Formats: sequence, C-alpha cells, structure tokens
Amino acid sequence: MSFLGISGMHYTGEALKPARIILAEDSNMFTSMIRSALKEMLGLDVEICRNFEELQLLYEKTSEPITLAISNINLPGAENGEALDYLVDLSVPVIVFTGTMQDSMREKILAMDIVDYVLKDNIFAVDMLVEAVCRFLTNHRHHVLIVDDSATARALLSSRLKRYNFRVSVAENGAKALAILKANPDIHLVITDYNMPDIDGFELTRRIRAARGSHELRVIGVSSSTDRLISAKFLKAGGNDFMLRPFMDEEFYCRVNQNLDTLMQIQAAAGKQKLAKAS
Repeated sequence: MSFLGISGMHYTGEALKPARIILAEDSNMFTSMIRSALKEMLGLDVEICRNFEELQLLYEKTSEPITLAISNINLPGAENGEALDYLVDLSVPVIVFTGTMQDSMREKILAMDIVDYVLKDNIFAVDMLVEAVCRFLTNHRHHVLIVDDSATARALLSSRLKRYNFRVSVAENGAKALAILKANPDIHLVITDYNMPDIDGFELTRRIRAARGSHELRVIGVSSSTDRLISAKFLKAGGNDFMLRPFMDEEFYCRVNQNLDTLMQIQAAAGKQKLAKAS
C-alpha cells in the first residue's frame, strides 16, 4: 500500500519498520480517523489512551519502548499539559495534535523539544498528521551534514535535526566538510554557514558542485548577515536554498523537508527513465 502525501511525497507503508505508536486523544472522532488513516496509509497500528491515567497505565504495562506519541495538549486528568510533560520526561518523541496554538503555547511546547505539532483546524488535519508521522519514521534514511565554525550553531542545528530523527554529521570548517562528504556518499543534504575562516560557504558550495550535482545532494546556505546579496550568491554558486538567521523551527524543518522531497522526486524520475530505457 502506498500513499501520496500532501506535500507530494510518496511513501510505501510496507517499507516502514515496526513501530509502537501511542495516541493520547479524548475525541472519539479523531481517534477513529487517526487510527484508520495510519493503518490504511502506512500500515501502522496505534494504541489509544483517552485520559492521563490510561496513558500512564499504557506506558507502565510493558517495557517495549514507545517509538512515537501523538498527544493532545490537554487530556482528562491532565488539563494543564501534564501529559506532554510526562511523555517528554520519559524521552518519548511527541507530535502534538491540538485544536488551538496561541503564541505563548507554541513557544512553550517547542521549548520542550517536541518533534512537531499539527493543528486540527482544517479538513486535511489528519492527512497532515499522518505525513508528520511518516516523516519521523523515515527521516533516519537521510544523512545531513552541518557545516559551521561556531560550536553553538552546530549544536543547535544538530539537536534540531536529531529531534526530527535525521542522521547528522558536523564539520567545523570547509576542509573537514569536504573530507566527510568524500567518506560519506550517502549524505543527501548539506546545511552550511556563509562566514567561515578557511573556505567560506560560497566556495564550499562550488567545490561540492564540482563533485556532486543537485540530483545527488542539496545545499542550504545560512547566514546572519544583513547583506541581501548573500542569498543570490549562494544560489548562483550552486546552492538550492537559503535561510537568514535567526529562523523559526517550523521554517527550518519545512525548508529541509522541501529540499529532500525535491531530491527524492528527481531521483525517482531518473529511476523511471532508466527503467523505461531498459525496457
């Protein structure tokens, strides 16, 4: 079984590894819709708990680790977000599924290092949730390289990507980045700073493009500079995208997803052409 996600991504349910998915939601309508969608689209079963006590009992009844939890912010018995605190304290990855998201609540839950959040405010909400689940379960297939001379910046981006279940390598300069790329042909995405002492982001991108095209690897440039020409220079050097610091978590994850989606679509199209020629 396969399904075409909202973003155009193509997933195959049988390709997913077995996963223990927990759904903490008190709405019978949404529990039914989510359970059916995950089973039909991804071939996944889900364990449902409709209140905080059931969530605690569900966790305690078995030692089998929880792969991912989908949780409302408020549950009966946990009307002030205690369910999220409980799951995060247990180091369980969480996607929040909620009807509202005010700015203050958004900042609070993102500070908790949740995986993502999906709003129940449109008819595609369940489809968007299924896509978020599938991304989390498949992101480990993608190897991402972060290049930045700032240890703080490397740590921040690395933690964000690992939260989303990507495999991550880091390099403190351009020379190290090129060595890592040579040793790891499975790297699909490079996120590089512009201002670095040995090889700046432009030159690093040029050298990457001398060896690997956009059909093999995507490059996102980042910078905190106010120079508006930097983004154009990155793109002309062979970059695929550019982000200006500071950026929001949602923007960062969306750009990463869009670039990897494009790469997968290009590679899928190339594969179809080879098959057509072979036949």
